[in-house]
Amino acid sequence: MPSNDEARISAVRAFNRFYTRQLGLLGQRLLESPFSLSEARVLYELSRRDSVAAKEIGAELDLDPGYLSRIVQKFADEGLISRKPLPEDRRQQQLKLTAKGRQAFARLDRSSQEEVARTLRRMSEGEQRRLTAAMATVESLLGSPSPRASAKLREPRPGDMGWVVQSHGERYAGEYGFDSSFEALVAEIAAQFLRSFDASRERCWIAELDGAPVGSVFLVRHDDEVAKLRLLLVEPAGRGLGLGKRLVGECIGFARACGYRKITLWTQSILTAARKIYQDAGFVLVASEPHRSFGQNLIGETWEMRL
Repeated sequence: MPSNDEARISAVRAFNRFYTRQLGLLGQRLLESPFSLSEARVLYELSRRDSVAAKEIGAELDLDPGYLSRIVQKFADEGLISRKPLPEDRRQQQLKLTAKGRQAFARLDRSSQEEVARTLRRMSEGEQRRLTAAMATVESLLGSPSPRASAKLREPRPGDMGWVVQSHGERYAGEYGFDSSFEALVAEIAAQFLRSFDASRERCWIAELDGAPVGSVFLVRHDDEVAKLRLLLVEPAGRGLGLGKRLVGECIGFARACGYRKITLWTQSILTAARKIYQDAGFVLVASEPHRSFGQNLIGETWEMRL
């Protein structure tokens, strides 16, 4: 039998082959245009700015200088770009799309939009959300780290509870197929929190990135000695930043400061990312039970942490 590493490598390679077939990138021309994939990428980079040095495009796209030079020469011969030496280094060229080049890119961009739209139209709304969420996860795991505004944790503001309910409903429907009864449960938990909020023993944290909410968690009182951790969520836009770990850490620190002796939580076995966060934080699985909820057959799990 293949090892785990071999199986994962095979899975990634199979996904690469499948994805390139889906996008039609194996042919010599992209989307039945006169451009190869590399040529289309260069066109895209040129369309994003007024002018740019050829070496910058080569570095961003990791293209061989000789190959890039041939693409630039072809574009110049076809009247798609203008070029002139850089003032500070006349050996380097500054490139700019001509009107003809912008028209060529617009046609290619339109074809790409239409191709993706056709693909999405074959899916339900829930399937589309699952697809985009999965793509965001792949991008966050495989992409190079890039400068991003640091996420901050804050107290909830008016309107945040509506966001908590909506985001949970959308995310769990899209990623796990949960029905509206789950959204109703989240609404009940949020409403109860607002109705009976005890600032000395309870907290909600909202994770915010670039001014928009991307995560949440609640710590609520069960009794004088036990607190409950509820509604942990990190949206795709906030994943890969350690927000889930930070949110759970805030709950643990606050619970200790309040004098609770234990934190308990209820989750589902399919929520693997959340389970790992709980386990890494020191929670222990104490019970599991199959159940039918939210339109799905699930295995509910109770986790606890002694403080």
